[in-house]
Amino acid sequence: MPSPDPIVSVTCLTRTFQRRRLHRGRFGALRALASRQSDTVNAVSDITFDIQPGEMVGYIGQNGAGKSTTIKMLCGILVPTSGSATVLGATPWRQRKQLAHRIGVVFGQRTQLWWDLPLRDSLHLLRHMYRVPGDRFAENLATAREVLDLDPFLATPVRQLSLGQRMRGDLAAAILHDPDLLILDEPTIGLDLLAKDRIRDFLRTLNRTHGTTMLLTTHDLGDIEELCERVMVIDAGRLRFDGNATALQHQFGGDIEIGVDVAHDQTIALANLPTGVTGEHLTASTWMFRFDRGLWTSGSAVRWLTTIAELRDVSINDGSLEQMIRDLYLSDKTSAHNVN
Repeated sequence: MPSPDPIVSVTCLTRTFQRRRLHRGRFGALRALASRQSDTVNAVSDITFDIQPGEMVGYIGQNGAGKSTTIKMLCGILVPTSGSATVLGATPWRQRKQLAHRIGVVFGQRTQLWWDLPLRDSLHLLRHMYRVPGDRFAENLATAREVLDLDPFLATPVRQLSLGQRMRGDLAAAILHDPDLLILDEPTIGLDLLAKDRIRDFLRTLNRTHGTTMLLTTHDLGDIEELCERVMVIDAGRLRFDGNATALQHQFGGDIEIGVDVAHDQTIALANLPTGVTGEHLTASTWMFRFDRGLWTSGSAVRWLTTIAELRDVSINDGSLEQMIRDLYLSDKTSAHNVN
């Protein structure tokens, strides 16, 4: 049986920008106006990848690595300098309106909701914009209300929502028209643990029940661990890694460190900890645990901790994404040097 066509297909995609050259010194700004010299900046350089139907792919990198530029080209907002891309069989920058009815996009630091309208009214307006049939809209909204727990703030103006509530509203808005592809740019940024878990559960449910393909950019390794089997790492505009997420995290991510403050000065026995867990008693009520990333995720670690003690506070050091990418890059350079 032939394999299905990829949802996203990118070949040698490149996007450059011209940046005005700055001059130092007292009259540097005047010299820049007079000379009009500029430098070419490669935001994305010659990247190639495919995403198959039903995949949940993490797309990670440091700030300025090229993640958002890639996303904007796939949504049709930017036109590439060279290379090609198809999304659901369409060229995004040429068939943007056609594509908009088949993809959903969530930007963690922006909203597609109307700031002064109640959330319910924003969702109904989007229904008419996407021309979603009434029964389909009712079914999708009911699912979002249940899984994302929207009812307590459906009548609240968007400007009065907390960040976590607004993100849940944006997710509901993005799935009203049953998109085949969901693009998520930092969907859990700034959220607490409970809000992150609720959003991750929703995305897992959507992928499992509807087969929705997802491309997720994030700085949170917990998102990658909980949601993605495949990860692509972009650094300085170039694709440095494309493969199994667990293998990447296990090799470069280090242990997960979780500090807990327990209620009522409880005692935690350190003698019989599960495999892959070490613990240390710091003060009367605080403890530090380290979890082997090959055996545990941050979510499963926190869930286990809640079974052994009543927790007042939890702090997670899930590893530095920047350090992981740096280690990966250094590893690539070392391998190339050894080959040469």
